[in-house]
Amino acid sequence: MKLFKRLSPIWFAVLLIWIKTVIVSFIGFNLHPENWTDILFMILSPIGAIMVILGVNIYFKRKVKPAAIFITMVILTGILFGDLLYYRFYTDFVTVPILFQFKNVGGIGPSTLELISPWDLLLFADLAVFWLFYIKRKSVHEQITAKSKRVYTAVSVLFIFMTIILGMVKVPHLFSESYNRQQLVKHIGLYQYHLYDIGIAASYPLNRAFASPSDAEASAEYVQSQEDKPSDYFGAAKGMNVVLISMESTQNFVINQKVNGQEITPFLNSLIEDSFYFSQVYDQTAQGKTSDSEFMIDTGLYPLSSGSAFVRKTENAYRSLPHILSDEKYYSAVFHGNDASFWNREAMYDSLGYNRYFSKADYLVTEENSVNYGIKDIPFFQQSIQHLEKLQKPFYARFITLTNHFPFLLEEEDQFIPESSTSEMVVNRYVTTVRYQDEAIKTFFQDLKSSGLYENTMFVLYGDHYGISDKYEHGVLELLGQEDTIVNRMQLQSVPLIIHVPGVEGKTFSNIGGEIDIRATILHLLGISAEDNFSFGHNLFTRDPNHPVIFRDGSFMAKDYFYKSGKCFKSESEEETDIASCEPLMDISRKELGLSDDIVHGDLMRFME
Repeated sequence: MKLFKRLSPIWFAVLLIWIKTVIVSFIGFNLHPENWTDILFMILSPIGAIMVILGVNIYFKRKVKPAAIFITMVILTGILFGDLLYYRFYTDFVTVPILFQFKNVGGIGPSTLELISPWDLLLFADLAVFWLFYIKRKSVHEQITAKSKRVYTAVSVLFIFMTIILGMVKVPHLFSESYNRQQLVKHIGLYQYHLYDIGIAASYPLNRAFASPSDAEASAEYVQSQEDKPSDYFGAAKGMNVVLISMESTQNFVINQKVNGQEITPFLNSLIEDSFYFSQVYDQTAQGKTSDSEFMIDTGLYPLSSGSAFVRKTENAYRSLPHILSDEKYYSAVFHGNDASFWNREAMYDSLGYNRYFSKADYLVTEENSVNYGIKDIPFFQQSIQHLEKLQKPFYARFITLTNHFPFLLEEEDQFIPESSTSEMVVNRYVTTVRYQDEAIKTFFQDLKSSGLYENTMFVLYGDHYGISDKYEHGVLELLGQEDTIVNRMQLQSVPLIIHVPGVEGKTFSNIGGEIDIRATILHLLGISAEDNFSFGHNLFTRDPNHPVIFRDGSFMAKDYFYKSGKCFKSESEEETDIASCEPLMDISRKELGLSDDIVHGDLMRFME
């Protein structure tokens, strides 16, 4: 008790929050400290921001009020806990824009409860300690001198600037690569990152206000210099209807994979034999997940680093697939068994040029035929046929599935395969929902053949984003019998891309690519020139293997090297090599992500029409 009486509650609060934050940074966040300097950054970087935030309680007051400090501690703990839960599934940190779209990422329900651990109660232990010694015992409000305030302020500012300056010395592109949030949090601290993120979010409206046609020229010149080579498949599906099937949370490892002797995706496996199958296409989505995959495929632009363009940039001008195909007399529609407003799709589809959006209101959705976020995939496809048959032809139609969604819940009567037997229940359940989705797609194809729509339709089936997050990947590696290496984990981010053109012989392609390349590949097969169809994507049939597949956090994969968590690796040997080997590709990554962000935040496509 003598210690607590001698120690000011403000300093004690700083100590408690700091210790808790450091522990969570090392145990809860996978920040990959590579050397002693990284460890030092992770230990010292939170101090300045914690002091500044808690210092609000003393800057303009003469007395320290423990109750006010306690409330601030609760707020900081809430931020820390929110980041921890978000990180467990998305391996990312909360940003300001994502706060306005939490209704699209789950809310309190099975998805959130799945992420909570009993150990999380320890996060609140320091609050109990502070309450016991400073609130319950009714500590007298401590008088604070002007000198003490000056010392406290000077120390907090010193820590903040010291952290920022040393971080920029160690990582010269620290703030120009602010999309790499793990790197940012590691070097400037979690709370300073949030303060920085608030400032960045506040500046976004200015980007559009000060944008000009000259800003668009740099992006246009760069894209025009990246033209693809032609292939023999140009125009192979010319004039055909186009059906896109967005396979929720489907990763490539399920293809041709068996559990207890049974195939997880028997229909997709058979479809691949007569289709173009791209086995190394990677998930490039960010915080917008499914909406990000839609955005990339329709616009050829990278998703936003923070939040979703579907929520934040619906007023922008776009040169989307529906716009391009409308010039070819195509009718565009989206089919999705969720609320029309989910991910703000209703507004965004108007901006993207879709003629019709079939949402939950267009389906008979009951408690019996729905799970997770909406109608189950089999009744979804069955009910969609009647709408599809009435569409003006040729049509471009996107179908967004739902059943294979975290936490992968499915009634026993809908399970076509038993759960797997790994040590991770999420992975075990995932097998059953992927198998259900596969059966739903099989049913859809059968119905299309019966309706007469099959023969003149090109089908594009793709995994929209990962389903098994970093937290549960050990279960997948167990299922596959693979070692836990950074290479194997990166390869788990591969999603299947199957393009089926009836009457055209299939072929498997192992060249690397990303979801952003799907649009260019579709246009190539339809015989539509890439000229004037602005895109950062490349035709997958002839994509340059030396051009990196760029991820939203700045990491990438290429023929000779791949870059992840601040390290450069040789692709063939998987050995770590000098970072200088990756620098040219890192420059391309920064260039493309920067130009794409300029286009979206500045609404530069309005100058390219």
